[in-house]
Amino acid sequence: MFGSLKQRWNALNEWLKAFILALFLLLMLHVFVVRWVIVESTSMFATLRPGDLVLVQRWPVWTGLSHDDVVVFRDPVKDDVPMVRRPLLVKRIIGMPGDVVELKNGEMSVNGRRVAFVTEGTRAYLVRLRNASFADPLLRHLGLPAHLVQPGRAFVEVPLNEELASTVEALPYVLSADPMRSATGAPRHIFPYSPRYPWNSDDYGPIVVPAKGDTLMITAENLPLYDRLISVYEGHDLGVDRNRLHLDGKPLTWYVVQQDYYFVLGDSRHYSADSRYWGFVPADHITGRAGLLLWGKGVDGASNSRDWTPL
Repeated sequence: MFGSLKQRWNALNEWLKAFILALFLLLMLHVFVVRWVIVESTSMFATLRPGDLVLVQRWPVWTGLSHDDVVVFRDPVKDDVPMVRRPLLVKRIIGMPGDVVELKNGEMSVNGRRVAFVTEGTRAYLVRLRNASFADPLLRHLGLPAHLVQPGRAFVEVPLNEELASTVEALPYVLSADPMRSATGAPRHIFPYSPRYPWNSDDYGPIVVPAKGDTLMITAENLPLYDRLISVYEGHDLGVDRNRLHLDGKPLTWYVVQQDYYFVLGDSRHYSADSRYWGFVPADHITGRAGLLLWGKGVDGASNSRDWTPL
């Protein structure tokens, strides 16, 4: 068999051989080394902006990830789409497997210690304008999409940090730029979607990030935290029979987690759909770590020297 393949290979034109080898090397590079993604949302603003081209390092999937890594992963909630066709999302790792994550009034702690992973973290600001016609110029100045403004309104809610807010407030058509208050209440779209967990986007947790090998005691009270993990991510049949939980047809009390999970947030926390809204990211959904910003736009929307910037 191998002799026949060798003969066929030797019979090929040299240019064709070179093309096949180049194609094979590109495929190996894409699968095991690097790939490229274009940022499409404002969830990582101002670390990454819509239109930024990012180099994704593939090897950390096998060598290991850590706190503060910006990771690229397949959308965990697109269950009706094959994995390879799901959209790619970009967020920052806040909780590693086994960590306890909590947000109090927008301030983050991991394992009981106050942390500030992101130096360029942003929050929602309300920018008041001299009149509604200045909304589009403001968004262009910040490199933000036009859908953030509602027609006819002389104010815009945008993601800013303190430095950007000072820049915006100095614009001649801006009256003020003020941070918005923290979220209140317990909206039903916050994971795990249960009144037993009355959390919101600024007061969240504490929540334990599952790690491979963890043995979880499953009860009716904590099932909302783990039902998706067990039934969707790890492929088991989860059901209820006469008020008792069942796993693959057998009574369920304890469950051993089969892979690592991560808790991720967007740097622009008030503009990010992340682990607060759909839960943990399974390790097998992660495609790599964002390593270099290959090409990006400045605050004024013009191409600048942010290319080849380490993240």
